[in-house]
Amino acid sequence: MLWIPIDRSLDVPLNRQVYQQIREKILNGQLKADVKLPSTRELSSQLNVSRNVILDAYDQLLAEGFVVSRGGSGTYVAPGAFLEPHKKVGLLRAFDSDEKRKKDDAIINFRSGIPALDLFPRKTWARLTSTIWNDTPPSTFGYDIPEGRPELRRVLSQYLLKTRGVDCHPDQIVITSGATQAMTLVSKLLLSPNDTVIMEDPITIDIQIIFESTGAQLYPVPADKYGLDTSLLPLEKSPKFVYVTPSHQFPLGGTLPIQRRIQLIQYSRKTNCYLIEDDYDSEFRYEGPPVSSLQGLEPERVLYIGSFSKILSPAIRMGYLILPTQLIEQSRKLKWFTDLHTPSIDQLVLAQFIEEGHLERHIVKMRKIYRNRRDFLICCLKSTFSNQVDIFGHSTGLHLIAEFKEQEFSKELLEKTDRLGVKIYPVEDHTMQKGKHPNQIILGYGHLNKKEIEEGMARLRQAILS
Repeated sequence: MLWIPIDRSLDVPLNRQVYQQIREKILNGQLKADVKLPSTRELSSQLNVSRNVILDAYDQLLAEGFVVSRGGSGTYVAPGAFLEPHKKVGLLRAFDSDEKRKKDDAIINFRSGIPALDLFPRKTWARLTSTIWNDTPPSTFGYDIPEGRPELRRVLSQYLLKTRGVDCHPDQIVITSGATQAMTLVSKLLLSPNDTVIMEDPITIDIQIIFESTGAQLYPVPADKYGLDTSLLPLEKSPKFVYVTPSHQFPLGGTLPIQRRIQLIQYSRKTNCYLIEDDYDSEFRYEGPPVSSLQGLEPERVLYIGSFSKILSPAIRMGYLILPTQLIEQSRKLKWFTDLHTPSIDQLVLAQFIEEGHLERHIVKMRKIYRNRRDFLICCLKSTFSNQVDIFGHSTGLHLIAEFKEQEFSKELLEKTDRLGVKIYPVEDHTMQKGKHPNQIILGYGHLNKKEIEEGMARLRQAILS
């Protein structure tokens, strides 16, 4: 007798339940090779199910090779279908991941660069998506060109000229799946092992990892409150490029003045290198007029990178890379080798979103909200820590820097803040030359409401004082 429990309350069809249980018994060796299975009539009677249920299950097992049919004799377990079991870890990993997500949801996380996800313009995006899905021609659903949809590249070139002073033709734009892919394309396009890359220090650790993965050597140049200190650029080096965040240095927050921009361009001319401009969140400027791009000063030497992750949402995975004309063809080939093309429908939705003016209106709206959250965070920092903290890098973007006069953020202190349910990020984590920023932390506020900001500062104070 073959014992197979049947549960009619499950959504799983009965034939599938029979198939799965016999399959599992064969795989784990409970049913050994050449063992004869009950006839379909016999098993259907034992399980009190229709004979067709058993016929369907046996047919599936036969199709997959678990059993063989011997004419006039019956159905037998096929040789070679036993699989020696290994320890199952998939379910445990999933459980661990779920537990981690629950824990993360309970933490007040001051991670930088996260927009207010609850304020994403869902209705407008959904309406445009529905229109595109219904009205776009069938050809849109096929393979597309690697550099991106012409509709998006055209609209984007106009938008960037108007808002950022970027001087480019649509053909110079490659649409990417976020800024990270743009950085990866740049590294593949320009770097070989042992090449030199000059980078601001500190700078986000993720970008360091991307460039180092090519075998290139990173040469740090300190950044101060004005951004990259161009007086320290090494004339004896022949770098492939200099990586900068001129509109809002990450993480310190400085804006590179025109004098340093000119010095940087002159350096690139002398050393015949490119400049990589990462313009990651300059749309949200709260003090003074908007700052024009570096690319607008030297279009044939600057590779300009932007994304919509911080303006709209990381989930839409949309970024762009603007190239000097001599790099266009090779970059398209690399994009094709990477993923063929970025999803076409999403590109068309974004193009329409920009063309109808929704992006600019969203930025205006969010700039007011983020300024309000920034001001509240500054107020909380001052009221909680009084004159023990200095604040800077807050004129632009979604984060600021808090520098504590008598407090270093050691591993022990960070573990203490974690236990208290608040996550902070030391500047020191993003430095190449260690030891220069031990008392500074990055506090992102774009995704946090006032209650979370206030409670986060209270927990941070508790961690420091305990």
